[in-house]
Amino acid sequence: MRRFFSSLAVAAALVTGVSLPVAAQQLTVELNKLEDVEGGCQTFFLFRNETGQSFESFEMSLAILTADGIIDRLLTIDASPIPAGRTTLKLFEIPDMQCTRIGEVLLHDIGSCRPQNGAEMDCFSILGLTSRASAQLVK
Repeated sequence: MRRFFSSLAVAAALVTGVSLPVAAQQLTVELNKLEDVEGGCQTFFLFRNETGQSFESFEMSLAILTADGIIDRLLTIDASPIPAGRTTLKLFEIPDMQCTRIGEVLLHDIGSCRPQNGAEMDCFSILGLTSRASAQLVK
């Protein structure tokens, strides 16, 4: 029965010209792991680019919140380049902070999001966030 309704929705979209949301056309940013290092907290981010286009520029402004919900600092990280159809690992250090003090990482802004050979774009609409770490990654 579920397959019937799914097929019916696809047929209706084809007839009316309405586009269906495509979850596969997403850039997923995952906070995978936090690890204490000598200078602070090492963050491990995975970028899963299923948009069909490479990004030559991708810069995120992050607010680091303590376990009490207090903003400790703002960081800007440059994750570019992000190739199409791949999962990429990027490591960033949060200096002078133990990982256990981090309660949440807020994606405050995307300073730059530019596809290869393209113009700047608003990436919030294609962005998905997830976390496997003790701290959540949210927008």
